[in-house]
Amino acid sequence: MNLTRAEARERAELINVDSYEVALDLTRGGQVFGTTTTVKFTAVPGSSTFIDAVTHAVHSVTLNGLALDPATVSDGIRIQLPDLAATNELTVVADAPYMNTGEGLHRFVDPVDGEVYLYTQFEVPDSRRMFAVFEQPDLKGTFAFTVTAPSGWDVISNSPTPAPVEAAPGDDGGARSVWAFAPTPRLSSYVTALIAGPYQSVRGDVTSSDGRVVPLGVFARKSLMQYLDADNIFELTRQGFEFFEAQFGVAYPFEKYDQLFVPEFNAGAMENAGAVTILEGYVFRSKVTGAQIERRAITVLHELAHMWFGDLVTMRWWNDLWLNESFAEYMSHLAAVENTSFTSAWTTFASVEKSWAYRQDQLPTTHPIFAEINDLQDVEVNFDGITYAKGASVLRQLVAWVGPEQFMAGVREYFAKHAWQNTELSDLMAELEKASGRDLDQWGRLWLETAGVNTLTPELDVDGSGTLTSFSIVQSAVAEWPTIRPHRLAVGFYNLTAAGKLERVHREELDVDGERTEVPGLVGLTQPDLILVNDDDLAYAKVRLDGKSLATATAHLKDFSASLPRTLVWNSAWDAARDGQAPARGYVQLVLANVAAESDSSVILVQLRQLATTLNFYVAEEHRAATTVAAVDTLWDLASAAAGGSDAQLQFVKSFALLASSGAQLDTVAGLLDGSVELDGLAVDQDLRWELLASLVAGGRRGQGEIDAELERDNTASGQNAAALAKAAIPTPEAKAAAWESIVVKGELSNALQGSAVTGFMRVLDRTLLEPYSEKYFEAVPGIVADRTHALAQQIVVGLYPALLTTQATVDRTDAFLAGLPADSSALRRMMLENRDGVARALRARAADVLPGDA
Repeated sequence: MNLTRAEARERAELINVDSYEVALDLTRGGQVFGTTTTVKFTAVPGSSTFIDAVTHAVHSVTLNGLALDPATVSDGIRIQLPDLAATNELTVVADAPYMNTGEGLHRFVDPVDGEVYLYTQFEVPDSRRMFAVFEQPDLKGTFAFTVTAPSGWDVISNSPTPAPVEAAPGDDGGARSVWAFAPTPRLSSYVTALIAGPYQSVRGDVTSSDGRVVPLGVFARKSLMQYLDADNIFELTRQGFEFFEAQFGVAYPFEKYDQLFVPEFNAGAMENAGAVTILEGYVFRSKVTGAQIERRAITVLHELAHMWFGDLVTMRWWNDLWLNESFAEYMSHLAAVENTSFTSAWTTFASVEKSWAYRQDQLPTTHPIFAEINDLQDVEVNFDGITYAKGASVLRQLVAWVGPEQFMAGVREYFAKHAWQNTELSDLMAELEKASGRDLDQWGRLWLETAGVNTLTPELDVDGSGTLTSFSIVQSAVAEWPTIRPHRLAVGFYNLTAAGKLERVHREELDVDGERTEVPGLVGLTQPDLILVNDDDLAYAKVRLDGKSLATATAHLKDFSASLPRTLVWNSAWDAARDGQAPARGYVQLVLANVAAESDSSVILVQLRQLATTLNFYVAEEHRAATTVAAVDTLWDLASAAAGGSDAQLQFVKSFALLASSGAQLDTVAGLLDGSVELDGLAVDQDLRWELLASLVAGGRRGQGEIDAELERDNTASGQNAAALAKAAIPTPEAKAAAWESIVVKGELSNALQGSAVTGFMRVLDRTLLEPYSEKYFEAVPGIVADRTHALAQQIVVGLYPALLTTQATVDRTDAFLAGLPADSSALRRMMLENRDGVARALRARAADVLPGDA
């Protein structure tokens, strides 16, 4: 199933693709579909190559009129193509399997009404699961899809949906129709798409900058349409069109723009050209937090940005995946701030994205942003915090380095010059250099070709009157990644006002380079209450506070007038706890004392997640149980004191239910579920009911009977996933054994159900329930990776790792496992190294969790 870069490069030197014609028959039952591909391409005469096709059965292969023996040329993954002519026509007739893994052509049956829904997910290498294709991004072609499907369905692809033509009934007598789509522009195969089923839609349009009226569509399953907020999606889309077309200088490049909310999706969304698929969890059927609403908005804008950067202009090979994703991530936040109501998106970026980047960049598997991608296995594990979050952070730093106007001027020239082509990083950097006049060669080497995160620490001297007599910024790096980098950043001075607010009184922007940078512009100023290096979050670096600033931040974190500097201090405190430089219980106290005053929903969400991580992993074992009970009691106090119906109230209740462990806490959860305990303004809707029930199940207060009753009340896709989680969380040896059998041994669950079951299996109050599975895990993992698709294998390898058995023995067993891995196990090795690092880091943090007064 792998493809090396060397193979791709060799194939690209031999052939050039003209067009694909793909005929699909979706009326052959629930296991396989018919797929016939005709591809026209040129080649070096007399050469040989292969085409990718993951098939159930190959019926015929015809190359330039000559029938090839499928048994000889096809192995179910590749089809060998010998003795090519200068111009070639290949036709492959095959059956291919439907998937339930969120890869290839995924098939889902709605439990509400029994309707069948299909959608594709092709990135990275899975268009080959639907049709025969030269599966690499630099072999672009046009794609004409012809689809036979039940007459009551809607069929959506990259080109506008044509009027269906009635066909002869299928073998089951059902009515069938044929949709013959017009050819697409030249695309990479991974951004082609097919979505089919009785989807329902809301229609709109947007006027493009070139005067075209572009049709818009928002789609969802019939049973979800009552919850679909199409107006909000259309508003964001129109705002994105306006912003991106102005910034990029190129009108939207496709004929229409559909956004389809699909079931059991593995990612947040996928940038299929003109037919974006989106996780249907973003169709909100219950009250959700502001953080989730903002995340959906960023996702909508991210995928729209890809229509230019990714689809119109596409990376040559997957080593530039980072640029594809980072650019979309940066531009989505910029568009949110400058052209939507989500004006605090940079605060969210600092809290969510950069925290992810810093965490990923401190793992033993960290890698340069510009990573060496030798094969598809390398790509599949590179959808990480470096590719998305660090890359976007460094792009923001690049914008500060060259200037915003110069950056966009270079981008506009890049699109104009390379439309419908494949490019490399150097193509973009060349345009940015021309636009800015800056030599970016050294910048690129230091930022893109080395790994690790720097730490910036202020050093200052003050005279007796409180005046700064010297100020410098000291830059350091870890021994494993010792690169010292240039940064464009701001230093902010903050003072407490008479009203008790921390407000900025001075800002100094400068270039920082080398191990020490003097800042003469600050000398002579009065030392403020708090100094924030990397104010406005322009740079990518961890930041330390001087002693006075740390004291001010600890006492007045909630008193910042602006959300972004407060978030930067939150991040600094979290870094110190994770790094074992400050006691974990100190961080717990900081969160609980300040989170109620936090105004940004995404920051609350992140702080509560990090609180849970700290309680589960970083608090010293001898203090963990008592600290957790006390923290959860405080969360209930915060929920009770929060404004009725507020975002904060909902988040505190959810966190309380997740972490509840004492008898009194579980009594409260039970009261919320049965209505005997009420909070003003809190609606216990269906999704919250499932969260409360899962808490009670994990706590031993409810069991399979109550789960079954709740599923009867909510027999939807969401309900089935919630029930799978709750069932796996039943705290008995028998229930854990049954869950293990279902997930690991049988392996028949869909991607969504398996993910829910994995989460439930690991949700325990008594960690001894997991002890029998530690060795079983290490024994099972190699077979899991060998036999299952990457998406399903990764869920198990990461999700079932015995991290909650936070002991040196777990680290040692992981080391032994790694020592025995074959050399060709790069993806598994990486996942296991990251698993190990989490436990090793937790042990260091626990050792550092010492407070004054501890015995």
